[in-house]
Amino acid sequence: MAGSENRTAVVLTIAGFDPSGGAGIIADVRTILHFGCRPVAAITSLTFQNTERVFGAIHESARSVRAQILPVIEESPVAGVKIGMLPTAEIVLEIARMIRAQTLPPPVIDPVMRSSSGFELVEQDAIEALRSELIPLARLITPNVPEAEALTGVRIEDEQGMRSAAEKLREMGARAVLIKGGHLSQESEVRGQKSEGRQATDLLMDQDEVTVFRGEWIDTPPVRGTGCMMSSAIASNLARGNSLPESVRVAKLFVADVIRDAPKLGLIP
Repeated sequence: MAGSENRTAVVLTIAGFDPSGGAGIIADVRTILHFGCRPVAAITSLTFQNTERVFGAIHESARSVRAQILPVIEESPVAGVKIGMLPTAEIVLEIARMIRAQTLPPPVIDPVMRSSSGFELVEQDAIEALRSELIPLARLITPNVPEAEALTGVRIEDEQGMRSAAEKLREMGARAVLIKGGHLSQESEVRGQKSEGRQATDLLMDQDEVTVFRGEWIDTPPVRGTGCMMSSAIASNLARGNSLPESVRVAKLFVADVIRDAPKLGLIP
């Protein structure tokens, strides 16, 4: 169609709804808009939470998730997909079917498993389905340290542990893996290391190429929704035609700015 090359890139987020706005769909939409893309969304779970903790959730069915997605993608070609909370195996399997049928492009997956307050958001059989059915179809998977440990069984205490976990995820079929090291930095503080001189380190393994991204360690309380924002930022930059390393680099800078401004944005309780 004439002029289609000038259209705003459409990015679909498939994730849970956080009514407090700190994470999930609302955080994704803000991020997608920030990068000049058009956000569309499908909700996988209605969570009941505020900025301090999660009180519960009601999950959508696979049928309702599919019914949300199909009208949107029939109307506009989707250039990028970000996937967050997939609470049940039936939803995981439905999304995998849609990707295999080329209804959806290969997604950026943020494998959300529990809230920052410790509430379990995902059923165990959904994690198994994620490993076997969806990870091999992803453009990128972006686990933090606890999520990477849960998916692989690899204990991560340093950069070598991040590399080992990324290799394990590649063995599961992942095309590319980004291990986010923020939790590793928090644990080093627990072990008595000073924050001075520490860096926020993320490790990207794309095929067999490894890139390590180091940034300023911003000494603030934990900020909710950074994983959602990171994966949405990467998906948006990929949708705009950027390479994967460049998309990760830009997303990391964006999230660092959010963390730096978190107190005045109300992202820290």
